[in-house]
Amino acid sequence: MDRVAAFLVAARTSQSLLNEPRVADSWTQPSALPGFTVGGLAEHLAGQILATARVLTEPPSTHELVPVSEHYARAAWVGADRDAEPNVVIRTSGEQAAAEGPQALAVRVEQALTDLEVALPDQPADRWIRPPAGPWSLSLDDFLLTRMMEMVVHSDDLAYSLNLTTPSFPAPVQEPVLELLVQLSLRRHGATAVVRALTRTERAPSSIAAF
Repeated sequence: MDRVAAFLVAARTSQSLLNEPRVADSWTQPSALPGFTVGGLAEHLAGQILATARVLTEPPSTHELVPVSEHYARAAWVGADRDAEPNVVIRTSGEQAAAEGPQALAVRVEQALTDLEVALPDQPADRWIRPPAGPWSLSLDDFLLTRMMEMVVHSDDLAYSLNLTTPSFPAPVQEPVLELLVQLSLRRHGATAVVRALTRTERAPSSIAAF
């Protein structure tokens, strides 16, 4: 399964969670993420699909192309406090979008996915995309990886918020996402901390979170 196919599977899996009746029933209730309602978190999850559909309607980016590791080194939200401006903006935009309600979101996600299933397979993997955290460019392949990571992480957030089973993503989604998260954790905490967390509970650090 190539990156495009993996992304589309991840997106359809995320859509299935978004369409769970409990999401709509709990739309205005707090989520497991402080500052996010269930609706705001659902919008943020869906935004990974909607943003991908949107960037494909734009001309290729002309900003500097960077590898995915440099993308996260530059992104202002990475490592920022929960109340830092970049994270406040993320939450605020999700909450504002949630005003449309779950039914309207479901329609938008389905249309975006229908468009992506047609458009994505014809796109070159080295097409330059400007990510939301820019201004710089990622290759389409790397951009899709960053969106897959967001979908895997926030699907768990949303499912946990509602006491639902976390969606199961196939290996072509999970493996590159886990590899990316480990790389980011290594950069933040160092190899010794990661090795201990994975193998030695008696001296494991309190956290090896990637962000």
